[in-house]
Amino acid sequence: MFTLPRILKTKVKVSPKFQIVIPKAIREEMKLEPGQELFMYLYEGKLHVDFIRPITELRGIAKGIDWKKDYRDRNDRF
Repeated sequence: MFTLPRILKTKVKVSPKFQIVIPKAIREEMKLEPGQELFMYLYEGKLHVDFIRPITELRGIAKGIDWKKDYRDRNDRF
């Protein structure tokens, strides 16, 4: 049986210095620590917040992909 992911929604106010406070329920769910850096980006008119992840997390991401020689033409190089 498929279950939907838990969605936390809340309303926040932007301060005069353009700061927002991340609500406690969301901080606890994301396990945020004071001083932790986050990645914030705007996509299709919506603000998204994510963790800054080390590049080492990508290790093995393409494991098992069947690469074919015609995907990359080596004759186009000088």
